[in-house]
Amino acid sequence: MKVRLFQPSVGQEELNAIQEAFNDAWIGLGPKVTEFENAWRNFIGCRHAVGMNSATAALHLALAVYRFPRGKKVLIPAVTFVATATAALYCGLQPVFVDVREDTLGMDLDDLERKIDPDCVAVMPVHLCGHPVEMDRLLAIAHKNSLKVIEDCAHTAGGIYKGKTLGTWGNIGCFSFEEKKCMTTGDGGMFCTDDEELVAPVRAMRWVGIDKDTWKRNVGYTCEGIEDRHWYYEISLLGYKYNMNDLAASIGLVQLRKLPEMNARRTAIIARYLDGIEHLEHIRPLIPYDLSGGNVYHIFGVRTDANNRDNLMRYLKQHEISTGLHYTPLTLHPLFRAHKEAVPNALSVYHQIMTLPLHAALTDQEVDYVIDAICRWSK
Repeated sequence: MKVRLFQPSVGQEELNAIQEAFNDAWIGLGPKVTEFENAWRNFIGCRHAVGMNSATAALHLALAVYRFPRGKKVLIPAVTFVATATAALYCGLQPVFVDVREDTLGMDLDDLERKIDPDCVAVMPVHLCGHPVEMDRLLAIAHKNSLKVIEDCAHTAGGIYKGKTLGTWGNIGCFSFEEKKCMTTGDGGMFCTDDEELVAPVRAMRWVGIDKDTWKRNVGYTCEGIEDRHWYYEISLLGYKYNMNDLAASIGLVQLRKLPEMNARRTAIIARYLDGIEHLEHIRPLIPYDLSGGNVYHIFGVRTDANNRDNLMRYLKQHEISTGLHYTPLTLHPLFRAHKEAVPNALSVYHQIMTLPLHAALTDQEVDYVIDAICRWSK
């Protein structure tokens, strides 16, 4: 039996949606993107949503739209995907790596407070695996220190913390629809905010700086008046080619309808894993998974002794079970040699953690096969 680590849950409904976009002969930035933006905005409960070609693009523009002076600092957890930190570098800002909590792998807010200085302008909490950062406490720290809060929600889609949807706590929330995430558009992302002043510049910045996208110009084709000429636009700021397209949005609209069911299936799989490994002496869950309601998890993993982790990964690979590691602490990458903040928890847990298969298409038989393999190895 071969068991994949991640797998998108797509089928005929997504194909039908793509065919509809083909039939309309509009597959670039068009009406489906707007429809998906509105559907996503309503789903998470924010005022504005702007579709992007990736969460990386959303994170970049979330910092770029504030036009922070070059050299200022952004506080970022040491354990996250590299895009969280490269967003700061794209803007000429300095990433400051904050340690993670040993139990949740989320940002350590005590360490966050220690590392804030007058040059810090923003903080980017990451809801790693889908487990929420303590956003109420983080917002209080951010307000006290005049920090913008940009939530990296790449690992959650619909997760709730204390009655409020993740991605709506901060100034900006950034979501990922890459193929392995809770839902997918193939590649894609979303920039979300309640701040009206950020929306117009971000829409222009995602479309090479143009203040009126192609679809809006097409809609206004027959309007009268020089200001309504369909071909006319102005460029007043530096932009990027970061837009979502109608093919991706068509998939996203279908996936969003399926998302509650897919989230429920992942929760059931995690519960099965937890029951299967709870008696093992040298294996424990990666984080304190809370399945009582509200949390949406993208990753399931375990921890074992540092000397055993790689042996277990090799054993599972021999049995055609895919595993992974999320993530190598960013301070260990050559790109960030100049940013060597102390992150002892991140460096310690790095040698213990591993990711197991989790996706909505995973069968109970496959989950049991993984559990049985871990149990055999643990004997």
